[in-house]
Amino acid sequence: MPIEKSAGAVVFRVGDDKTYYLLLHYPGMRHSKSYWDLPKGHLEKGETEEETAKREVKEETGLSDIKIVPGFKEVIKYFFKWKEKNVLKFVTFFLIKTKEKEVKISKEHIDFAWLQFKEALDRLAFKNAKETLKKAENFLEKYVA
Repeated sequence: MPIEKSAGAVVFRVGDDKTYYLLLHYPGMRHSKSYWDLPKGHLEKGETEEETAKREVKEETGLSDIKIVPGFKEVIKYFFKWKEKNVLKFVTFFLIKTKEKEVKISKEHIDFAWLQFKEALDRLAFKNAKETLKKAENFLEKYVA
């Protein structure tokens, strides 16, 4: 079975003493509807997971003032079908902080939103993304506050 590895981030900023999370709106693929998710992408040859997460955030959002928050790393796995084969995918998520508010989405996406935790949780499409966001929120409350 083929295995894919990607990395991404829970991107957040603080404004007006509130934490906002960045979600990206992905177009539907083939017969599926569009959906909201976290920024992520494939590891390129020679890249670390951290480098991939930072590169993907820059490419997909235009954000350049970004910093990985030490101590948070969440790995999810799931299966999907590609060309009649099952693929096992691992995605490693980091927590990335930015002070920037202006987002310039890539052509891969159709919209973005800065949302507070509850609204972001409600908008995310997939259970594993929701769990990753919950863990990031808990981490921020315990270790950064």
